[in-house]
Amino acid sequence: MGKSSDWLTNILAHANNPFVALMGSVLITAIVQSSSFTTALIITLVAATNADGSPILSPATAVYAIMGANIGTSVTNTIVSFGNVRIKRQFRRAFTAAIVHDIFNWLTVAMLFPLEWITDAWLIKGDGGILKVGSQWLADFLALPEVSKPHSPVKVITKPVVNGVEWISEHLFSNEIWMSGFIAGLGLILLFISLSMMVKNLKGALLRRIEGMFRRVFFRNDVSAYGVGAMTTVLVQSSSVTTSLIVPLAGAGAVKLKRVFPYTLGANLGTTVTGVIAATANPVTGAVTVAIAHVTFNILGTLIWYPLRRIPIGIARWYGDLASRSKRYALFFLFGMFVIVPFIGVFVTEWMIRIFSGS
Repeated sequence: MGKSSDWLTNILAHANNPFVALMGSVLITAIVQSSSFTTALIITLVAATNADGSPILSPATAVYAIMGANIGTSVTNTIVSFGNVRIKRQFRRAFTAAIVHDIFNWLTVAMLFPLEWITDAWLIKGDGGILKVGSQWLADFLALPEVSKPHSPVKVITKPVVNGVEWISEHLFSNEIWMSGFIAGLGLILLFISLSMMVKNLKGALLRRIEGMFRRVFFRNDVSAYGVGAMTTVLVQSSSVTTSLIVPLAGAGAVKLKRVFPYTLGANLGTTVTGVIAATANPVTGAVTVAIAHVTFNILGTLIWYPLRRIPIGIARWYGDLASRSKRYALFFLFGMFVIVPFIGVFVTEWMIRIFSGS
């Protein structure tokens, strides 16, 4: 890995506490605007080893970090919804469609994080919780052969881009944080430009022509919406892009919130393919375990909250109405959920650990 990601690596590599791993991963993903990047980085740290042969990041801790990546990735579509801020009705629909993804991820973590932590601390005693142990059992069952220097087609395909980024990092930026911020900002700007062009093209007669197609074909029921979300994310390798694309469509009224929800669930599942690719490129048991845990986490979240979908959808509608009446509530949600809460969570937890450890 190049120096532009060294500081991100250090954050995760020192996140030995489950809550720090969770909140640190939320921050990292919100900064780089991609859970695929964070997931691949987490799996790489699990596959890499220290001088004593131990993984840089333990699989047990990596499971908590994966949960945080799921939360952090939903910041992009929340930001994109502000593109409709000038028209109250469109902003309400767009913001509600965006935060239903956020709320689903937070609710899933609220259910599965305590379960993983309790089973880790009380039952399995430090070797991971039920999600990690179950995923490791499946990884052992698959028994993929470990190789010291795997030949990955992904590395070949992405090598020109990686080399270009490394050259920019070495010649134009002396600080890796500025480099990462520049890349994240550039990516977000390009995303906004493409989405604004799409919204412009959707206006008028074109929207009227395709609205029926969206409802009759892509979003005719929850199953088709889920499948479209999953397949689109697999193709573009980014749930941030997939879920952001639906926001202007929801704001324009082309897609209803009840179809946006299963679409985002499918996008969450589709983004796990990146982690699976990263793990199979270097099939260390720990890396495969984390990739399987990521898939399992999203499947369990769907199984829990799809039957109870009225809860996340209801919360999203309530807060969307609130934010449309006063934009400060929308800004509070954006910065509170993705910056303030994770930032305070990391530092308060580290402070408490130092106090109780006597250091």
